[in-house]
Amino acid sequence: MQGLIRRKLIGGTLAAWLVVGAGAAVAQEVGKVGVDWLGNDIIVEAIKDPEVEGVTCHVSYFDRGVIDRLQKGNWFEDPSDSSISCRQTGPITIGDIDMSEAGEEVFKQGISLIWKKQVVNRIYDKANETLIYLSHSRQVQDGSAKMSVTTVPLYGQNVVWTNRKPK
Repeated sequence: MQGLIRRKLIGGTLAAWLVVGAGAAVAQEVGKVGVDWLGNDIIVEAIKDPEVEGVTCHVSYFDRGVIDRLQKGNWFEDPSDSSISCRQTGPITIGDIDMSEAGEEVFKQGISLIWKKQVVNRIYDKANETLIYLSHSRQVQDGSAKMSVTTVPLYGQNVVWTNRKPK
């Protein structure tokens, strides 16, 4: 019951963020593995890049259970740990993507009540014709060095660019 209430609160918050960031990707839960008797789970979500058709990322992260939260405190926060793997899942069509060194945020969700976010950024490596996806957490202070990176090579692929391919 408490898990259902928590999920509805998180879902409502996520829905509000999606309205604000209308171009952001939406995650679909595709797996959930219980890891202990405290109700802690590893969640696996599929995320389709909103500007790169044909690429799907799978992100996994730790979701703390109610008993663990009561025992250890820090009630409103999940760990910063995450893992990501992105692959071509169809013909690739690249829309209007940010070509800067920082790339662009394609997904984010709250992993604390207010300040801490799990984020996925896409960076285009023009020299190697590769899309790089970086999963990390973002916090107001005490940022975490925990991250995961994956790549989708474009070299030799039949890629359609809706805007001209960068030179």
